Amino acid sequence: MSWKGRKELVEELAMVLVKVMGLRIGTFTLSSGKLSSYYVDLRTVPSFPGAYRYVIDCYLSLIENEVGLDKFDAIAGIPTAGLAFSSPVALQLQKPMIYVRKEEKNYGQMKRIEGMIKPGWKVLVMDDLVTTGQSILSGIDAIREEGGEVKHVAVLIDRLEGAKANLKKSGVTLRPLTDILELVRTLHAKDEISNDEMQAIRSQVGPRSR
Repeated sequence: MSWKGRKELVEELAMVLVKVMGLRIGTFTLSSGKLSSYYVDLRTVPSFPGAYRYVIDCYLSLIENEVGLDKFDAIAGIPTAGLAFSSPVALQLQKPMIYVRKEEKNYGQMKRIEGMIKPGWKVLVMDDLVTTGQSILSGIDAIREEGGEVKHVAVLIDRLEGAKANLKKSGVTLRPLTDILELVRTLHAKDEISNDEMQAIRSQVGPRSR
């Protein structure tokens, strides 16, 4: 994955995450219950307008260069962090946006998809980051049940813990701007993290990714 300016985008993104405390190193419990040696929290980004604008620009560059603006009819955000980025991206690209609820509503129309989706629409799924891809796959299933087609998922960061392979089994290509190893190598080169911290994060990812 390479296009003009991508490396510079990633280098600046790494520093942005440090500034907004979007990347922390320690011992954390993920939503899956799994322990992690680091934590990426992109929910902090919208609280910093400059960083927010930059991250949106990163997504726009990713989508234009890796997916293609003519390859999808609508954008679907995965709650909750993904919605903070899918909404302004959809507005900027003038594409319809839907989002997938974590659970089906138990009132009203009792649906998981919010917004209008037309059968046969090609839907680009967006999230902030991806670990194993299970939550995204659940959202893709819901979109497909409504007649949408999903071929691509755009995320800012791949944690390199199996999502690419899991999505591929479902006929979906993962399109990350970067991955956790590239980010930590960048931060290490800039003396933002130590050798021990970098090794702790490296130990978290799958062996084939190291």
